[in-house]
Amino acid sequence: MDLEQALSLERFGRYMAWANGDRARAIALYTLNTQLSESLYTPLQMLEVALRNRIHAVMHEAYHETWFQDETIILKPRQIEQVGMAVADIEFDKKDVTPGRIVAALTFSFWTTMFGPDYETLWQQTLHGIARRPDGKGLRRKDFSGPLHPVRTIRNRIAHHEPILNWNLRKHYGNIVTMTEWLSPVAATWCRTHCRFEAIYPQERIVLHEPE
Repeated sequence: MDLEQALSLERFGRYMAWANGDRARAIALYTLNTQLSESLYTPLQMLEVALRNRIHAVMHEAYHETWFQDETIILKPRQIEQVGMAVADIEFDKKDVTPGRIVAALTFSFWTTMFGPDYETLWQQTLHGIARRPDGKGLRRKDFSGPLHPVRTIRNRIAHHEPILNWNLRKHYGNIVTMTEWLSPVAATWCRTHCRFEAIYPQERIVLHEPE
């Protein structure tokens, strides 16, 4: 069986188009896409874990341990649904429903929504405490919301084995590490030490003539 049949002609066709019909080049692009996806898993994982834990720590201290179930705090109906789904998943696994398990089960979408405009007041009052710049200066909500949107999209594309080569990955990798450093300098150092992205990504950005 040819590789393109294993991948599906539709999926492999994207790479063939990028390679102008050169099958060997298309396979090389697919391989690179896979390697880069693998390399980005490390910093994406650390950002997500650090983000949710810092938000939970700050909100727990300011309000209460189950703040994520408080509809005077959580303003978006979709987030309320996500909490319910997390609880249902924990119950399905026949585990005790604890705040820590709920926090761990909530999706990245839940956490990134906390940086939307509806939460500006909460940011000003409480959430700003999750992070600081290296020089000690505070951050705006938009300092997170801007880079987080494309990072979330890249994360989802990687999870669904979709192409990411047409994205400016060096820029987004830099944003991932920068946001992680704001949340936890130690976590950012760990990312830089163990992430393989810089070793894999070509010196020059791959331009595939598609919009980001």
